[in-house]
Amino acid sequence: MNKITFFLFLLIGSVSFGQKDLTLPEAVTEQYRKFYPEQPVFFQWIPEKTEYTYLKGYVTLAKSSVGAKSDEDWMSIADVNKLAGVKFGWFSGFEWLNANEFMINNEQDFVKVNPTTKTVSVVNTIAENGENALVSTASNYVAYTIENNVHISLGKDNAVQVTNFKDKNIVSGQAIARSEFGISGGLFWSPNGKILAFYQKDETEVHDYPLLDITETPGALKSIKYPMAGQKSEKPKVGIYNTGTKNLVYISPKGASDDYLTNVTFTPDNNYVVIAEVNRDQNHMWLNVYDANTGAFVRTLLEETSDKWVEPEHPAFFPVTTSNNFVWISEKDGFNNLYYYDFNGKLISQLTANKFVVKDILTAKGGKIYFSATGENPLNTLVYTVDLKGKQTLLTKTEGTHDVAVSSNGALFYDGYSNHSTPFEANIYTLTGKLAKHISTAANPLADYKIGTTEIGSITAKDGTKLYTRLIKPSNFDAAKKYPVLVYVYGGPHAQMITNSWYDGASLWMNWLAEQGYLVFTVDNRGSAERGFAFESQIHRQLGTVEMEDQLSGVDYLKSLGYVDGNRIAVHGWSFGGFMTTSLLLRHPDVFTCGVAGGPVTDWKYYEIMYGERYMDRPEQNEKGYEQASLLTHAKNLKDELLLIHGTVDDVVVMQHNLALVKKFVDLGIQMEFFPYPMHPHNVMGKDRVHLMEKVLKFVIEHNK
Repeated sequence: MNKITFFLFLLIGSVSFGQKDLTLPEAVTEQYRKFYPEQPVFFQWIPEKTEYTYLKGYVTLAKSSVGAKSDEDWMSIADVNKLAGVKFGWFSGFEWLNANEFMINNEQDFVKVNPTTKTVSVVNTIAENGENALVSTASNYVAYTIENNVHISLGKDNAVQVTNFKDKNIVSGQAIARSEFGISGGLFWSPNGKILAFYQKDETEVHDYPLLDITETPGALKSIKYPMAGQKSEKPKVGIYNTGTKNLVYISPKGASDDYLTNVTFTPDNNYVVIAEVNRDQNHMWLNVYDANTGAFVRTLLEETSDKWVEPEHPAFFPVTTSNNFVWISEKDGFNNLYYYDFNGKLISQLTANKFVVKDILTAKGGKIYFSATGENPLNTLVYTVDLKGKQTLLTKTEGTHDVAVSSNGALFYDGYSNHSTPFEANIYTLTGKLAKHISTAANPLADYKIGTTEIGSITAKDGTKLYTRLIKPSNFDAAKKYPVLVYVYGGPHAQMITNSWYDGASLWMNWLAEQGYLVFTVDNRGSAERGFAFESQIHRQLGTVEMEDQLSGVDYLKSLGYVDGNRIAVHGWSFGGFMTTSLLLRHPDVFTCGVAGGPVTDWKYYEIMYGERYMDRPEQNEKGYEQASLLTHAKNLKDELLLIHGTVDDVVVMQHNLALVKKFVDLGIQMEFFPYPMHPHNVMGKDRVHLMEKVLKFVIEHNK
């Protein structure tokens, strides 16, 4: 039995007579609507002022200041539409440009607004079929894509086509590497808005993968490019287009043609592009500099290697707009920390040496860098400052999950946060930590509903590691009774299921299930996020092994509780959690009564290169690891009730995963259940999500007896 350390946070809410029952449709569809705590939306400081704005209902712009006792409804989206002759549904893309003007956009029209003078102008418009629009607020130019090519609108009726590839295998201006390495887009403006960098990928050698569209008669096949582990990958480039000279140049990987080009950014002087190149084995990274006018390689600023993986996820950050000296986020010492380099690649200083994870750099003002980090408690998201000499200060004193916005002069900061017992609170502080203004405290949106308790605790893994747990109990919990349990699992990299925030990272359907007489339990096992490299990298070449060990430690803990029915424990998860759910049933039969696996990876050789090869290497490099992790290897062990679910047009975990496992069960003569969600991708969203959760929870309740 593991040594148990347990601490109890406050309760989500108390129960009193006359409270309403939470319905499952409400729990599924209203968590981020009716049951989302009230708070300022899109809080932004007005540049050069101590005034700020936020949105009410997304359609009204409200204004206030540190000294104001009340807020002013300044402008409505209807006002903007009337003045500009556009049709915006809300203040989408809202961003203050200067002390007088802000810009909004609906990804087609880009509108500049002066709310004081009530003057509005449409500064740019792109083609109706344009996608992935990215505006430079410095030049008002808008880069966008049409199909697989890049275009730039320099103004109304003044568009330039940057690339003109007829071959659909050459894709420009879109995210590459299947959005790994922190990549979320494919277009990058220089600070002055005159030079555009963009990703380009050649997918000629990547296999076509068929998805069936059943909305046509007869059904039609839609092909996507899906590079499976060990197979041919995309070949990336970075294009650089100068809107003044109309010159287009390309940067290719310095190493192999299928290396990864990640974390593209321009230097503050607009003269250079900085790119982190990672080899396909993902164990070597070079931070390279290129000339923004010619595309010529200039130098390598730094290198990192690892016997497991190197995964840059943040571009170089330039804390001073007049210097190319930069900050690099690296976990080479075990945790993400900040390193300050000059532009020749010489380390000036290590700014932070924390034994906790830096999450992101937020901004730099007044010689200070503002960054988010977990702090000592990995469930938190706190905000710190550090100056260029390494003096670090914690800004957010209250534990929880914080969102901070710093005024343009750096003297004030907005702090909106929630934690286990606080739905949401918003305040403004001076940089010295003095409260300058209390903005709002949200009421508990579930106060009128029967909601039980959520307990955050910890257990000790077999290797001595502390693992965090979440246990949701019903409102009428009775320790003298024996309760069935649903273990909800994800367990994979880059995800943390338990956070010190309102709802503790849980979904409200879990509270609904608890009110049906269940306990709902989650443990963040080794391999999950925000615990540092040693904690996360134990999964290398053996996905599922240490993760399952920790999940079973969680089961041992549950069985040690006098109110748990150890013979009635079910498990459910999606994606990596689907892989974990099925792995637990097949590799550790008789522990659970049943499981529901949504969109599971069933064999890592079917998964994509960028993610799969990082954690498992290539199939030919790790044959035993792939075989052991494959659910097909263990299918013969199924004894418990299993429901497999998959979206039929899943382009992340393609349905071949589930179908291959179903075929294996058929070949073995083993019965199980399979349910497809037609025309849904990797997850089931919208109104059909209620159907999904009814399907999942009905199966659990019926079979966990």
